[in-house]
Amino acid sequence: MKTVELYARVRHAVLIEGISERAAADRFGINARTISKMLKFSVPPGYVRTKPPFRPRLDGFTGVIDAILTADKDRSKKQRHTSKRIFERLRDEHGFTGKITIVKDYVAGWRQRTQEMFVPLVHPPGHAQADFGEAIGVIGGVERKIHFFAMDLPHSDAIFVVGYPAETTEAFCDGHVRAFGFFDGVPQSILYDNTKIAVARILGNGKRQRTRVFSELQSHYLFTDRFGRPGKGNDKGKVEGLVGYARRNFLVPIPVFADFEALNAHLLEGCRKRLADRLRGHDGTIGERLEQDLAAFQKPLPAPYDACDKKPGSVNSLSLVRYRLNDYSVPTAYGHQKVLVRGYVHEVIIACGAEVIARHSRSYEREDFVFNPLHYLALIEQKTNALDQAAPLADWKLPEEFATLRRLLEARMGKSGKREFVQVLRLMEVFKIDDVAAAVRDAIARGAVGFDAVKHLVLCRIERRPPRLDMTIYPYLPKATVATTSARSYMDLLARVAA
Repeated sequence: MKTVELYARVRHAVLIEGISERAAADRFGINARTISKMLKFSVPPGYVRTKPPFRPRLDGFTGVIDAILTADKDRSKKQRHTSKRIFERLRDEHGFTGKITIVKDYVAGWRQRTQEMFVPLVHPPGHAQADFGEAIGVIGGVERKIHFFAMDLPHSDAIFVVGYPAETTEAFCDGHVRAFGFFDGVPQSILYDNTKIAVARILGNGKRQRTRVFSELQSHYLFTDRFGRPGKGNDKGKVEGLVGYARRNFLVPIPVFADFEALNAHLLEGCRKRLADRLRGHDGTIGERLEQDLAAFQKPLPAPYDACDKKPGSVNSLSLVRYRLNDYSVPTAYGHQKVLVRGYVHEVIIACGAEVIARHSRSYEREDFVFNPLHYLALIEQKTNALDQAAPLADWKLPEEFATLRRLLEARMGKSGKREFVQVLRLMEVFKIDDVAAAVRDAIARGAVGFDAVKHLVLCRIERRPPRLDMTIYPYLPKATVATTSARSYMDLLARVAA
């Protein structure tokens, strides 16, 4: 293609200097017919093909290529044909004898022609889109994947983002509860992808069978759901963009926080600051346009939904209940009974009937054991020989005075002293550890080493009354012999002092 500079020189020579087209052809070494064409345009018009290209080796195979590329549209992007793979199949399966270059050119042209186009959309106030995103962060000193729930209001571009250890049902529900609390209202409708948390099965004619938990959430807040086409992320382009925005603006560089509570405080602050932004094409700030969204929301906001995953379970012979591949302890009195497990984002609560029998911090490990030592003390009191090897007590960090108390009890009372020590530990089933520890220190200082004394001192501490211990019942107190003093000896002593 001739350059614009050459066009300018040729046109100047003929149209300004007045030389003939033939003379210009000789001067510039260009065909005379090309000179005529250059005089018609001030810049190169570009190449325009008037006839389809002639590809005798490929034309008989274009139908096969079209079929392969059309079928690929319904497959994962990671398993679609490359131009090289199409060439290999044409060669090996269909006897194609041409070169790979014409196959690459045809595939590139086909993809350009079939690229999807989109219609600009307008978003009325009062509606939302929701999705999950992922990022890497350091939480509690450990590098891990952060799953963050994002809700976007397309009309105002207001956003809400909150992070979780995993993309779970309870995180999905908790994200909605927090988002509705942040916006102080419920959108008329929310657009989702076809997440398995919400969609149990895709039916014909664009219908969906909802999951039980999602139906509960929807019934509680009474919003309308909408779902994008499978594999069409552009159907909810606003929130897809929000996921990228949150990752770039809130989570770069890699965030470092003590826990998820601190991380979410950071994300919440970012959402609030964004309200002051003014986006291109809009007169007001995001916060000003948010008022229109809120005016169209459902109000008043109902009480928060109980955002948890509910699973039935049973207590095994080790007084453990399995939930999401991890085992959580309950008091041994509930062994072999049926229970209900409620899994929250950061907590697991276990109930037997209407009674809550255990609460634990949620573990996101695999095959983890989460013990509460207090759950096993009643059984250990009966089986004192298990005290030293009891796994639930192995990592129990108690104040040093408890170890001192145990040594004294076992030294003075033998095996019964070990049982009394377990009884002292059981006081923490009712009283705070700080109060029991203070009572143990007091008992050791008084020489009143025993369960009854510690219990009495705990009660006195809580009730704020002075202790009244009968020290005669503690035979291990040291005894001293005091001689009887006579009046004669006392008078002799006074006389010596006077002299």
